[in-house]
Amino acid sequence: MCGLAGFVGTGDQRDLHAMVDALAHRGPDGDGYFQDPNLPVFLGHRRLSIIDLEGGHQPMWNEDESVGVVFNGEIYNHAELRAELIKRGHVFRSDHSDTEVLVHGYEEWNSTLPRRLNGMFAFAIFDRPRQRLFLARDRFGEKPMFYSKSPGLFAFASELSSITRHHLIHRRLNDKALQRYFLFGYIPAPTALYHNCYKLLPGAHLTFEIATEHLQILRYWQFTITPDENLNNCSEEVLAEELRHLILTAVRRRLISDVPLGVFLSGGIDSSTVLAAATRLLPSSTVQSFTVGFTEPSFDESLPARNVATALNTKHHEEILDLSSARGLLNEVLTRLDEPLGDASLIPTYMLSRFTRKTVTVALAGDGADELFAGYDPFRALAPAQLYARFVPDNLHRGLRRLADLLPLSPKNMSLDFKIRRSLCGLSYGDSLWNPVWHGSLEPAHLEHLFEEPLKISELLSDAIELWQRDPQLDYVDRTLEFYTNFYLPGDILTKVDRATMLCSLESRAVFLDNDLVEFCQRLPHRFKYRNGKRKYLLKKAIANLIPGAVLKRSKKGFGIPLAKWLCEWPEPKDMCPIDGMKTAFVRNRWIDHRLRRADHRLFLWSWLSLQNVLYPSLSIGSRHAGY
Repeated sequence: MCGLAGFVGTGDQRDLHAMVDALAHRGPDGDGYFQDPNLPVFLGHRRLSIIDLEGGHQPMWNEDESVGVVFNGEIYNHAELRAELIKRGHVFRSDHSDTEVLVHGYEEWNSTLPRRLNGMFAFAIFDRPRQRLFLARDRFGEKPMFYSKSPGLFAFASELSSITRHHLIHRRLNDKALQRYFLFGYIPAPTALYHNCYKLLPGAHLTFEIATEHLQILRYWQFTITPDENLNNCSEEVLAEELRHLILTAVRRRLISDVPLGVFLSGGIDSSTVLAAATRLLPSSTVQSFTVGFTEPSFDESLPARNVATALNTKHHEEILDLSSARGLLNEVLTRLDEPLGDASLIPTYMLSRFTRKTVTVALAGDGADELFAGYDPFRALAPAQLYARFVPDNLHRGLRRLADLLPLSPKNMSLDFKIRRSLCGLSYGDSLWNPVWHGSLEPAHLEHLFEEPLKISELLSDAIELWQRDPQLDYVDRTLEFYTNFYLPGDILTKVDRATMLCSLESRAVFLDNDLVEFCQRLPHRFKYRNGKRKYLLKKAIANLIPGAVLKRSKKGFGIPLAKWLCEWPEPKDMCPIDGMKTAFVRNRWIDHRLRRADHRLFLWSWLSLQNVLYPSLSIGSRHAGY
């Protein structure tokens, strides 16, 4: 796990060092720099040492130094690929570095290399003979890759703040990115916060020809549901056994490390499954689990996590915090976020990462299971939503929304009143917009009140609409699964985890995003994921004998903070930092309405605070001591 940066064209070593220095938190164990003597190619790297501590320094080259790489991530099938490449005549210099597999793999397979990789990765390869840069990102975008292209300059980095350290790249806001940010609650790829900057799409690779400055991007993989109806004839026991085997294999691959390793544990199904699998593969007393809990019961999961750890006999680490400590971290985390994120669970994720990093350098996690196995609340809302949309007339719907707005605001995590308001908000739009609206910070009808320029919502959400309409034969559950895996998972969940863990120099490994496990889920008909109101149907069957039965019966609880309550307690903002094209009066009115408990605007206000802290980090916006 590392940070990478580089550029081709105008610039010098000062630009490169500034870009790499911005990534120091991603790689505290070392750095590396390269400048080609004949071409304007600059590569830089910060290293967090995980695999082959002595031989994994970067940039790394093949034996004749014709191909070099800077790399962020882990390749879980690197040993198998190394063996295959050695048979084909490639000579390796390192003992077991997964990075070196990339340079020889590129020599052998060129642009088809990413298809062969099982892992999380973002890398840039310099192909000297062809005078070409080749960039690639893993299937789901676990690892970030930003780039910028203008005449005479192509730059790339693990974080946007690194790219903008180059003296020719300026922080001019991208209006479309801001609009999509408030619609989605995050900035989905390929859009990035600043003008002329972009995110490489998950499952994509980019080729930049140095001589001509020609850039080509191709998608080598995308998550789509392709149900295998033959699986409907298989017994559930057979399918559950296959899934259990895939989970154990995925965990085994992610236990490879030359540094201490542990498991995030919330006490829910996903993390408990990962921990249980780890205890099947290692002596349970050597497996370390990590939990943070809170004194506020509505937000605390420490007891069920402790029960799971006790039942599995792991070496459990637990930290119980007062939620006021989370409040004190807002500015520290948000100002270092790189891009704004409308997900307040970033704060407890950071707290868990910080606590875990005191003991280990790598943590296995259950991210991705909700997206693959229909684990979220909106899956339960799909069938009622279809009936509601069909039979409830618009005038009655508007009346129900007004009634819902009169419900008293609850400070509890994922309270009923919050769910009702969010559901009705989404149902104000066509089915292709339900999922983005349910998750977004600001509904489309209100977006035009925030921005000064006329907006075309259909254009801003065109990629989500196109995905929803991709295959009309798909069930609503499958279409929603595709939305989650293509938008919410990479744009929100994986971004949140990457930033929170990397701020602490901790590597997180998502077990459920293993290639083989994902491909099984793609073929699995939706009735094995969501059935009669039961989420994660087959997953629960597969792990029934691995984890305590009480875990299977627990209702899902998000990893949250009392955001609505905190925002009510903050005084009315007096001096807002203006953002071109946005109306501060709209924001101020939302603050007032929320503070007086006339409405619940927690998602919008958090998104606004996140944006303000990213743009104006020196002002500590959101602090009780900074004009609030």
